[in-house]
Amino acid sequence: QVQLVESGGGLVQPGGSLRLSCAVFGRIFSINAMGWYRQAPGKERELVGVITSGGSTNYADSVKGRFTISRDNAKNRAYLQMNSLKPEDTAVYYCTQSGQWGPGTQVTVSS
Repeated sequence: QVQLVESGGGLVQPGGSLRLSCAVFGRIFSINAMGWYRQAPGKERELVGVITSGGSTNYADSVKGRFTISRDNAKNRAYLQMNSLKPEDTAVYYCTQSGQWGPGTQVTVSS
């Protein structure tokens, strides 16, 4: 059974940083692209960014230059490094691969 699990969320002040992790179990992680999404209260889920199997990345305009996605195929993990966080980054963050989703991790940016 394929399972994705996010971790690393929490409360951070504006301008701070967080690093989210996504662990993938039950599949060969390295051959597929991985995506990060987020959903703020009362809003639709939106794409944050993706990383291909080869390590190429693409980001939403709202996070470009502040967020970085990486992957460690040996550990079956992907990461989302978030810097210069803003209150509008507050959301539940999800990782996804091949149609499977993790349960999400809450990120709250507030002073």
